Amino acid sequence: MAGPVERELPPLDPFAGVPDARYHLAASELLKPLLEPGGGGLLRLRRSSGNAPIVPVENVYITGTLDLRGADLDCLFRFENCRFEYPPDVREAKLLGLVFRRCYLPGLKARNLRSRNDVRLIRSVVQPFPGGTEDGETAVQRGDTRERGVPDAAINLTDAVIEGSIVLTRTRIASTHGRALQADRLITSGAFLAYRLTADGQVRLPGMRTGGNVNFSGATLNNPTGFSLDCNGVHIGGSLLCEVDTYGGVTQRQAFTSRGILHLPSARVDGDIVFRGADLASPQGGPIAVDAWDSSDPYVDPWPALVADRLRVDGNLELSDGLSATGTLRMINARIGGTLRLARARVKVKRGKLEPYYDRAVHLDGSEISGDLEATGLRVPVGQVRMADVKVGGNVLAARVHLQHGGRDVLSARRMKVAGNLQLSDATVEGTLRLQGAEVGGSIELYGTDVVAPTVRAQTSYSVDLRTVRVGRNISLTASADRPFRAVGGANLDGATAARRVDLSNAILESLPGHDIALDASDLGADELLLTPGPVPRGRILLRHAHCRTLDDNNAFWASEGGIELEDFRYDVLHRPIGMKNDRAVDQRIEQLRTAMDGYRPGPYDQLATMLRSSGNEEHADTVLFRKQQYRYEALAQGYRVFGPGVRLWSWLQRWMVGYGYRPARALGWLIGLLVVGTLYFGLGTDSCVNAVFPPDSNQYFMVRGDRCTVDQQETGLEWNPFWYTADLLVPIVDFGNKGHWYMHGLDKWVSDGFIAMGWVFATTVAAGAGRMIRRDAR
Repeated sequence: MAGPVERELPPLDPFAGVPDARYHLAASELLKPLLEPGGGGLLRLRRSSGNAPIVPVENVYITGTLDLRGADLDCLFRFENCRFEYPPDVREAKLLGLVFRRCYLPGLKARNLRSRNDVRLIRSVVQPFPGGTEDGETAVQRGDTRERGVPDAAINLTDAVIEGSIVLTRTRIASTHGRALQADRLITSGAFLAYRLTADGQVRLPGMRTGGNVNFSGATLNNPTGFSLDCNGVHIGGSLLCEVDTYGGVTQRQAFTSRGILHLPSARVDGDIVFRGADLASPQGGPIAVDAWDSSDPYVDPWPALVADRLRVDGNLELSDGLSATGTLRMINARIGGTLRLARARVKVKRGKLEPYYDRAVHLDGSEISGDLEATGLRVPVGQVRMADVKVGGNVLAARVHLQHGGRDVLSARRMKVAGNLQLSDATVEGTLRLQGAEVGGSIELYGTDVVAPTVRAQTSYSVDLRTVRVGRNISLTASADRPFRAVGGANLDGATAARRVDLSNAILESLPGHDIALDASDLGADELLLTPGPVPRGRILLRHAHCRTLDDNNAFWASEGGIELEDFRYDVLHRPIGMKNDRAVDQRIEQLRTAMDGYRPGPYDQLATMLRSSGNEEHADTVLFRKQQYRYEALAQGYRVFGPGVRLWSWLQRWMVGYGYRPARALGWLIGLLVVGTLYFGLGTDSCVNAVFPPDSNQYFMVRGDRCTVDQQETGLEWNPFWYTADLLVPIVDFGNKGHWYMHGLDKWVSDGFIAMGWVFATTVAAGAGRMIRRDAR
């Protein structure tokens, strides 16, 4: 339907301002053919079967108000190249459909509209004018004229029911002081299509229900001081698509852009959510959009770019492939049925200066992801990635990420549970990687990752925190193909458990000044432990109470600056066993133990000996224990300043006589040597008392009997034998009768007393050695 001007005038440009009178068409004239005669207005419309189902209106300027409020009309209104003086009013109307193509509207009143087909605004401009209308809708209102419960929106589709789709393709809504679109509880059986929509003001869709997709691809939503898109509690039967619109050539593609907060809490999406290549930004500072966010709660994100707490999406959630976000991507307690993709995204926030810092870039606490979490190439130039208590049903894939938040926790994933692998390879990280208490069904792989500038705390400071993690396979802190793993600040694996391997091959471990711990692997448990760093670790290494079945190490590990704590460190075998004849390897390992430990510790020597003995290498096990006793007496001598020389002498006697009980052949040699010397001395020498002249008044209690003198006059029948006499001197406890029968005079007396003293020393050392041998065998 159009006036006679359509045949005589060129097409109207609805965006060029108010045209001349030749294009004017009163709204009442437009609706007059639809009025039922005598009906008293539009409340009773003609319902003739002869009416055309489509009412076309083209190239006119419609003056007055197009008032279809409450109408019940089986007509589809199609306006093309039209300009409206006042907002069309279709509130509570029941129409067959409503289409605006290349139209200019000062607003659209469509609360409670019922449409049996699509409602479309294509390539149109909706720009409310200041001052408002009588009912206050679709106007830019002043604060003192706003009424509670009266929507303030350029397009109002609150409680509308559309049995087709909503189409807002390439439409511009310019509502700089109010809402651009308000569609609370909108129900549409089809899709909500807003390709390249431009909206200045909030797009408000809470409680909306759609049967198909919601597509904002290429759209620009601008509401910097609040919500650019409010989808609180929506239920989307298809997918939510906010990505690059690829219509046209490469140069004509347009990304989804949001200036303000995307608000999607409690949303339910039956398909996917896609923000590929989107540009999201909210002000980092200034007024806070929600008063409840102005809090000292450290888990609040007051300036987010995306809020999707309690989100439920059955498919994938893609915040990837060139997505740029300034502001937190917040998804607390979300449930994602597919994969969460952050691949090649860039997220940054303003760095906080005071606690709580409020500088999280990605916040996923308590979320569940049924598929993978893919973050390959993710870049966070400022801000923390926080994933506490997150559950991932697949893998965490984060190769070549750049995370920068120096001096703070850049990745905090406490108690995270991953069914597959956690891969953070070839990453560049400034800040602390904190995975404390994580449970990973596969492996933790940090191949070639470089971690610097960790969180500095008063007690300890580590670049990589893997305390109490539980891993079904491997923990790999090692090199990739072209770069090493480096932790400037050290790595903490205290209490970590790996079912197979903990690998630090070619790793670079450096501690911070004042903390001085390069690696803390206390209470570590693994089947295989590879402690083969590249350069010498710069800091202390802690292995207290750690246990592994197979140990592989190298010289750089044993030369760690600050030494190694090895108390109760247990290992069953060496990856490179020590050969039965390789005495040099045993000596080298003993020297490594002594050099690495700060002072004498018996446990590491006992562990080495136990490992060698369990491998059938008894001789080398005895060598280790022999050296352990030597170092023990050296430590005792240093502790006892006064009695130090005596302790050293006692150690020397035991070492050279019986080898601390671990050299029984040496004790036999000493016994035979002393017995031979004594036999020769007493057998070849003469007794000076035989020819000695004593004064007459001396009390002689001995007598000369052959070549020797006896002690008394009694005849016992004992014959002189230098061998048995020497044996009797050397064995002080057992008495063969020789010591008390034969009298020694002069030098012989001093020699015999010396043999008795040596016998006592020898007997006590033999007893000590025998006791050690018994205890050794008991082990």
